[in-house]
Amino acid sequence: MSDRSYNTNLASEFYVLSALHRLGLDAVLTLGNKKSVDLAVVRDAGDSVTVDVKGLAGKTSWPVDNVKGVKPQHFLVFVCYCGKIEEVEISPEVWVIPSTKLARFIYHAPGGRKVVPRSKLLQEEAQEYRNAWSLIAGKS
Repeated sequence: MSDRSYNTNLASEFYVLSALHRLGLDAVLTLGNKKSVDLAVVRDAGDSVTVDVKGLAGKTSWPVDNVKGVKPQHFLVFVCYCGKIEEVEISPEVWVIPSTKLARFIYHAPGGRKVVPRSKLLQEEAQEYRNAWSLIAGKS
């Protein structure tokens, strides 16, 4: 993995972590390589969720090869910097998608890669997930 893609992922994880704390949630970064859980969020005693953050510096697709199965208390947060990652005054685009709803956005690319194209998230059917932080917070 290049330094650039690692920095995009790390920047994305901290961006999401910051947003969750701004919402008053107790969220922590998990550590490790090749994991599908980047953040753990405790909403209340006995009520927790996990988050997999996918960062994209450009405007193409997020690889989702490491997404394993559907878990009701698991979310994927797609962060897109739209080719302007160095411009810190510009906020990224964000979609918060429950893992139970992800399958319809996955494209099986030639060669076997599984990706979520940004073009699919820009369509009408994905707009309910745009900045849908309330899903992680447990508020509909």
